[in-house]
Amino acid sequence: MTEHPSYGDGIAVVTVTYFPGETLEKFLDTLEKATDRDIQVVVADNDSTDDALDKAARRDNVKLLRIGENVGYGTAANRGVAELDDSYGWVAVVNPDVEWEPGSLDALLEVAERWPRGGAFGPLIHDLDGTVYPSARLLPSFGRGIGHAAFGKIWPGNPWTRQYRQETGTPVERTAGWLSGSCQLFRREAFDSVDGFDTRYFMYFEDVDLGDRMTRAGWLNVYAPSSSVMHIGGHSTSQASAKMLRAHHDSAYRYLADRHRGLLWKPVMLAVKAGLALRLKLETRRK
Repeated sequence: MTEHPSYGDGIAVVTVTYFPGETLEKFLDTLEKATDRDIQVVVADNDSTDDALDKAARRDNVKLLRIGENVGYGTAANRGVAELDDSYGWVAVVNPDVEWEPGSLDALLEVAERWPRGGAFGPLIHDLDGTVYPSARLLPSFGRGIGHAAFGKIWPGNPWTRQYRQETGTPVERTAGWLSGSCQLFRREAFDSVDGFDTRYFMYFEDVDLGDRMTRAGWLNVYAPSSSVMHIGGHSTSQASAKMLRAHHDSAYRYLADRHRGLLWKPVMLAVKAGLALRLKLETRRK
């Protein structure tokens, strides 16, 4: 970890784009009603060519960062945050296919005031049909992970999946192992103290990894259902589903391998790698 300066109370939003289409305009329109405060927006783009970016850049509070290649979600998010000076003590990293509910960003900031050791704050996330997405979960373990991977598709209500996803009825404000990367508000001090997202993750599990590292560094991941956003989901990945499936399985292995090192774990990790490869083959065929 590196030392970082003290930060001001400014608020910024970083969104990572990859051919965002019309979702980006809706994202920016709804953001205007999500807070009464002045906001700087950084659009960190992974080599898109659609005209949505130029349209967004014409807005007074939007800065367009053209990365010029697809570096993945976490790396692009880090570069977007790096564009901000020290006056920004709060930064939300949000998918461009999220639509903000009125007052939702201010509601997240209100929750943050109640949790001085809170490093990351996640709103209630719902789908288009209003279904609440389980966005505040326990960290993966071998027991929960194997049960969820084996039965999640064919038996959604299995106990391993329910425990992992923390589907426990009425959403309440609480701590979590990790929060969905589709929408998180970070205390800049906390985000920078762990050097942001691990850039080895191209896509998927970068939010799980960050939640774990935040906790290890003494910060809390706080679920804040008093704030609500809608996530359309899958817009930028729908064109490359096979590639994204592979990225998901690669990231799952990296997360577990990082936390189970040494000779004693080697046979277990070989079995995990074989299991994930089989699961990827079956999922790819099904797609």
